[in-house]
Amino acid sequence: MIECIVQNAKDAKDAEKLGVTRLELVSAIELGGLTPTYGTFKSVIDSVQIPVQVMIRPHDYGFIYNQDDKEVMKKDISLLFEMRHNRIVIGALNENKTIDTAFLDDLFREFPKLNVTFHRAFDEVRDQTEAYQTLAAYRKNIKRILTSGGEDNCAAGVDSLRMLVQLQHKLQGPGILPGSGLNVDNIQTLHNTIQADEYHFGSGVRRKQSFEENIDRDKVDGIRNILG
Repeated sequence: MIECIVQNAKDAKDAEKLGVTRLELVSAIELGGLTPTYGTFKSVIDSVQIPVQVMIRPHDYGFIYNQDDKEVMKKDISLLFEMRHNRIVIGALNENKTIDTAFLDDLFREFPKLNVTFHRAFDEVRDQTEAYQTLAAYRKNIKRILTSGGEDNCAAGVDSLRMLVQLQHKLQGPGILPGSGLNVDNIQTLHNTIQADEYHFGSGVRRKQSFEENIDRDKVDGIRNILG
């Protein structure tokens, strides 16, 4: 499973044609990814057949949300549900850097059919083993956790990622989705250690490693060949 970040319908269609198997749709990637507009996510969802996980993140200043933030997030999710789309990317923490389970409980009561990627808020928790055990209780809805192992990128977090994949298998919990800094040049070495079932790519599959450039066919083909 190869997931790729996209920001618009052209990106999405290009990625699908090149063999990417799932998309993460965001806006403002320079801010780490925010909620896309209604028009953007409707055009993307209508233009591809592969799964699209839509970022639900109202601002870029941390992952601790007040009640107003949470209401905005739920309104955005409601718009997706009106289009019969239930795939989102979301994450929320408490002040003490534990998982905001009160918000998750509220979210899954209101939207019981959500298919969730818990995003890299996970990389800011106080203890990733503790946080994984917490999220495993939500395995019905939280299908995967996007993480770089608590480090800036997957190369730095490789040992933690390997441990998390082992914990995933032990607890039969959400899949570990390594992301950040992955590219065709390092995926073989990292995969040999991490042994995840899926990987998340951003600028590493684009020309000049830039989101201002198109997705690169040779890079995607290379990654697909390596991951089999």
